[in-house]
Amino acid sequence: MASIVVVFDFDKTIIDYDSDNWVIDEFGFTDLFNQLLPIMPWNSLMDRMIKELHAQGKTIDDIAEVLKRALIHPKIVLAIKSAYALGCELRIVSDANMFFIETILEHLRLREYFSEINSNPNFGMIIDRIQASLKGKKKIIYLGDGKGHYCPILKLGEADYMMPRKNFPVWDLICRNPMVIKAEIHEWSDGEELESVLLQIINTISVEENNDNSAQFISVDCKLQTISASTHALPQAQPVPQ
Repeated sequence: MASIVVVFDFDKTIIDYDSDNWVIDEFGFTDLFNQLLPIMPWNSLMDRMIKELHAQGKTIDDIAEVLKRALIHPKIVLAIKSAYALGCELRIVSDANMFFIETILEHLRLREYFSEINSNPNFGMIIDRIQASLKGKKKIIYLGDGKGHYCPILKLGEADYMMPRKNFPVWDLICRNPMVIKAEIHEWSDGEELESVLLQIINTISVEENNDNSAQFISVDCKLQTISASTHALPQAQPVPQ
């Protein structure tokens, strides 16, 4: 469906955990991370942890190998490939580390399915840009879990869809006041539900568009028949008496 853009978060949506935490835990730095977490902003904390990794002799290649061990639900892999095969444009909007995202996707051979990866905590600005580029001609299906996605989904229109992960922060925020969300809301809990719900939405949009196109074709065909009938009904020209 060339008329659909599917926007994925990465951490806890495409993968089932936080990629930063995965790296820290795999290298055994969890205790230090937990000690610093209450007193440092997240980005500053991760910068500190990366420095600690380098101080312990860990290289960028070591980090990449840890990322390659990251697990992903097989149904999410199928969902990504199926949506792409159906003609959807796929993008990522995440605050995860760009190197982490691309390393995992390339290892899973999924990078080629995404036309764009945005690694930026200001999701609202990214959605504004995406919507401006679409010029209202495409529907957006937005998948996310964190509270940072609440602002951008307020910008979605009635023709769009929001897929919040159930019992995660953005789902909680939506439940408090669902009436302020214009987009149609469809929750999901795990990889299996993500695939099922996403493909069902894509199918629904496809059926609606096919029905609209059929109705438009019938309408045009009827107009042509009316014009044709009117033409045949015109009286023949008579010679003017001299």
